[in-house]
Amino acid sequence: MKKIVMVLPENNFRDEEFFQPQEIFEKQGIEVKTASSGCEWAKGTLGARVKPDMLVSDIKIQDFDAIVFVGGQGAAQYWDDPTAHKLAQEAARSNKVIAAICIAPVTLARAGVLKGKHATVWYSEAAQIEAGGATYSATGVKRDGKIVTASGPADAKKFAEEIIQALAQ
Repeated sequence: MKKIVMVLPENNFRDEEFFQPQEIFEKQGIEVKTASSGCEWAKGTLGARVKPDMLVSDIKIQDFDAIVFVGGQGAAQYWDDPTAHKLAQEAARSNKVIAAICIAPVTLARAGVLKGKHATVWYSEAAQIEAGGATYSATGVKRDGKIVTASGPADAKKFAEEIIQALAQ
């Protein structure tokens, strides 16, 4: 059974960017765990609440096939987070699937894992991923090998489907 860990901001994650992929993953028989920087309920922009299974600092990349950074305004909390950067770098070294949606790809860019990759992000942050060495693609979802990025909530379903495709590689 494949296992995915979804990293949530403590506040202001995009509800659809978490719930739509989670539902698609679970329908495919994939085990989904959630992580955040705190143990309290993570709060979505539209009012959803999610109780994390673990702290981001407790994630062991070897236990998962993919790490997914959920977007929303709150995702900026991981942009300069050394733990999030280390997880993304470990996942890249271990040839795991790494995914991020909305503004969360900035975390991947700042961690250095988008260098030389084609990626997308919410349009307002395109310069940030380019500064991290990515080639910005103004598309809804972009997959470059084991890295999957998406631009926003309207792309949550296709984002999840691309992650499943990347897991099959």
